Amino acid sequence: RFLDLTLTSRHSVTSGKIYQQVLHKERQGAYLGKTVQMVPHVSDAIQDWISDVANMPVDRSGMRPDICLVELGGTVGDIESAIYTEALQQLQFKVGAENFMMVHVGYVPVVGATGEQKTKTCQFSVKQLRQAGIKPDLLICRS
Repeated sequence: RFLDLTLTSRHSVTSGKIYQQVLHKERQGAYLGKTVQMVPHVSDAIQDWISDVANMPVDRSGMRPDICLVELGGTVGDIESAIYTEALQQLQFKVGAENFMMVHVGYVPVVGATGEQKTKTCQFSVKQLRQAGIKPDLLICRS
């Protein structure tokens, strides 16, 4: 709304949409009878979805966007987001570091009585990301 962009439901990826796509491909025989696995089948589907959406025009020019912003919500380290962190790590390797930027939004609480900022929560979330194989290029801290 604020950027005068037109996004569709296709721009929103969910686990249900990804799994449905993978199951559909499996039933069509795309995996040649092999067992469907999280890696590579689901992680590749996530990367393909991002790549497809990144090339969809979103304004009146009809041209391909210069930047595709992907928000990976949730908590770092949760089992639900593990396949997405894996897919993003693979995508970064696939497109090259010069074409991929990982921005991490971290929480920095302020202690009420003293007004002191505590960075431990942000440090911990960055540590969790690094353990998952993702190194943030930029930190945005909120409090």
